[in-house]
Amino acid sequence: MSLSNIKFDDNGLIPAIVQDVASKEVLTLAYMNEESLRKSLETKETWFWSRSRQELWHKGETSGNTQKIHDIRYDCDQDALVVLVDPAGPACHEGTYSCFSTSLFENEPVPQLQSNRFAIINELERVIAEREAERPEGAYTTYLFDKGVDKILKKVGEEASEVIIASKNRDPEELKWEVADLLYHLLVLLREQKLPLDDVLNVLVERHSGK
Repeated sequence: MSLSNIKFDDNGLIPAIVQDVASKEVLTLAYMNEESLRKSLETKETWFWSRSRQELWHKGETSGNTQKIHDIRYDCDQDALVVLVDPAGPACHEGTYSCFSTSLFENEPVPQLQSNRFAIINELERVIAEREAERPEGAYTTYLFDKGVDKILKKVGEEASEVIIASKNRDPEELKWEVADLLYHLLVLLREQKLPLDDVLNVLVERHSGK
């Protein structure tokens, strides 16, 4: 496989931004040399070059938190990579879902939904992905992932039934709560199945364009 388009720096390295293919959360920034990039392409799992240890390292080799690669893209200058992955656990050595878990704007007010009416869906995807990776004790989402697909499917079925009942009752207040519950459990199911929401949305786009 030719890597002639890739521009490594004077140290033979290129920055690799690792992104969750489903939630779109940026997980970490690491560096690859030509050998680690080739190994990543061949094995479909992330390999990097450790600048501190001066050696190759396979992400998850000791922790089990591997990253299955879906795609590797390079930018217009050909000197940076985005690696889209399906992570099997936390990306950060501190045990967090993402290395980028602290905000410089943490004291700023949260933007209102009117600025992006689907912002909460993006946030839910991020939190659900984080819960799957970190499994914090006491979190309901952790409970669902620990119980597995049968429990998640049971909840999807229950919430779908509640939506039907609320609709039959012509109760908009009840309906909005039940639809919210259903959407949340569907997002958990998609995460458990490793199916990005974008794939579902693309089906809608394809159907709409085929009208």
